[in-house]
Amino acid sequence: MNLYLRGHAYKYAAEQILLTMFPSERPEYPETGPAAGEDDCAVVTLSRGAVFATAGTALRYGGKRQRGFARVRLSALTDKLVTDRLLQRCIKLSFYRAAAALLGQRPAWGALTGIRPGKLATQLMESGLDAQATVQAMVREYDVTPERAALCTDTSAAGLSVKRVLEPRDVALYVGIPFCPTRCAYCSFVSHSVEKSMRLIEPFLAALNREIEAAAAAVRDLGLRVISVYIGGGTPTTLTAEQLASLLAELRRRFDLSACREFTVEAGRPDTITDEKLAELAAGGVTRISINPQSMSDEVLAAIGRRHSAADILTAYAAARRAGIPAVNMDLIAGLPADTPEGFRQTLDTVLELGPENVTVHTLSLKKGTRITLEGTPIPDRAAVADMLDYAGQALRGGGFRPYYLYRQKFISGGFENVGWALPGFENLYNICIMEELCSILAMGGGGSTKLVAAATGRIERIFNAKYPYEYIENADRICAAKQEIVDFYRKEMSWTI
Repeated sequence: MNLYLRGHAYKYAAEQILLTMFPSERPEYPETGPAAGEDDCAVVTLSRGAVFATAGTALRYGGKRQRGFARVRLSALTDKLVTDRLLQRCIKLSFYRAAAALLGQRPAWGALTGIRPGKLATQLMESGLDAQATVQAMVREYDVTPERAALCTDTSAAGLSVKRVLEPRDVALYVGIPFCPTRCAYCSFVSHSVEKSMRLIEPFLAALNREIEAAAAAVRDLGLRVISVYIGGGTPTTLTAEQLASLLAELRRRFDLSACREFTVEAGRPDTITDEKLAELAAGGVTRISINPQSMSDEVLAAIGRRHSAADILTAYAAARRAGIPAVNMDLIAGLPADTPEGFRQTLDTVLELGPENVTVHTLSLKKGTRITLEGTPIPDRAAVADMLDYAGQALRGGGFRPYYLYRQKFISGGFENVGWALPGFENLYNICIMEELCSILAMGGGGSTKLVAAATGRIERIFNAKYPYEYIENADRICAAKQEIVDFYRKEMSWTI
């Protein structure tokens, strides 16, 4: 769709709401126009009067025309940060109102864009609104459905409860293991199939040990306190039992984990789980693992390229329970190829019968580079995905689960969301901290992204590791040296003496 911006340069705001309302469109910016009679375009304007700044969108699409408007008082435009935020909100609302009227439909998240809609709920609750008033405000001001607004208030409440007990020195650790047994059809994560890269695992682990040593030195120098460890990927249990044991021992040798409240390892693929590996995880102090079926339908598993059956998931789950690991998370994906609302309901019912402490319900994200996108694989439509997610919410709440973290993604099917559900007392601290940006996440390993958070100022700084295993190995010196940036950030941003 052609976008024409008049009176402002808030390109990103216009693009966000365009992708929300017209997922199949991509923004184009012609140097001239719009031409008379031009279709599939939007003219997005911003003007200031004596009292208000007004955003307007003139939308032409599919032979139809519609306009939308939103405004904000000039007196509310104080500093640059506030001004940018409020003006961008007006632009999004004007575009949203034009598109909603033209299409005759409203997405579940209304005019909200971005991956963290819970941020808005948190701001409203911290301003003094209770949960009910927060839901009403989100429905009224952003046209969010009451069900999604309630999800936000629940997850924001979980985040606020964690925020109240965190201390300035608290940090979480992330370790990325970018290897998988095979690549799933929906996957866009940076990972290598061990079928093609087995020879890279040992040199990768050697480089990782060097980075762990460098990160631990920074943590010691700063007097930081590790409260959570999360080993993700890829699929960490692609490693052998001996490799896993060595990695866990190295983390415990280098970091003081005496204040650590949880230790998670993604054991997502049941075809990588063995009794020997689970025994090493339990002995290494792991308190939570993920066994991720995505679906309990053999037909769906085959369609996404999984080389295991639903029966293998049951076997892996039973083995995890025998190993004595305290908590198990199980990931599901709504909207997978070959799935149906009935099939998804059967999957969720089967998972709930097993009795995991956590269930994460993702919505399929149609990212570039995945086999589903490249091959144009048929997937369930928006109505079918909505049916799946509605059932998930009802069944999980009925089973005593509560939503505790939530995020959205670009190109997510139907414009929906991903939600982590937990039984009371089993909320994953790492997931809350990273989604709510409550403390620094110090990342190690392939594709790791360190996020440094200064709670007092709200400033966030990121440090990115090399993505692919061979790049990570080749750049080990630079990656280790970059740990000095952690020290520099804390010495500059934090008020306490180091």
